[in-house]
Amino acid sequence: LVHTSYQIFLAWAYEKGDLSRVYPIARGSAPLMVLVVGSVLLPDRLAPLEATGIVVLGAGILGMAAGVFRSGESIALLPLALATAVATATYSMVDGTGARVDGDALAYVGWLLALATVFYAPAAIWMRGTAVIPRGAKGWLWGMGAGAASWAAYATVVWAMTQAPIALVAALRETSILFAVLLGWLLFGDRMTRGKWLSAGLILLGVLLTRLAAV
Repeated sequence: LVHTSYQIFLAWAYEKGDLSRVYPIARGSAPLMVLVVGSVLLPDRLAPLEATGIVVLGAGILGMAAGVFRSGESIALLPLALATAVATATYSMVDGTGARVDGDALAYVGWLLALATVFYAPAAIWMRGTAVIPRGAKGWLWGMGAGAASWAAYATVVWAMTQAPIALVAALRETSILFAVLLGWLLFGDRMTRGKWLSAGLILLGVLLTRLAAV
């Protein structure tokens, strides 16, 4: 149910704003939520430098979305993106703890995604009708390929949560935003402002701080 909520809120948010606005807010807020809530609910204990790194990383990611008020995009994307962040923080803590208890992160994620389909597929059809169902073999192949990639990526994340503090893994996971920004600049000609460069620098600094704490 938590994963289905995440997918629905994220889809709604994308309808209101650009990827470069929605994704940083949704993904950047989640590690900070995990840090705050996890410090109370989870047995993990972060070193001061790790906690500092997570805060800096979150600030950098959120900085990527700073132009939402100046760009004329719908303000409605903000509550939807933040709702996505709440769902992300929730499933990060639940799945990390669940995989630790289960002892097999790969099997845990496999069952998780299979059960999530039971909830999300009817929700998608209810929201968008049968148009969401692929009509040809190509659509099904793309879907299965994306599903396999999703399982591999998230299984790696959940496995990492069994080996390291969940808040730390949740924070490092969101550095994908930096790679997306760089690819957009180098391959697609996206305009890089000083604010974007500063945010990218904060992301790198946050990652560096979390890794230095582990040395």
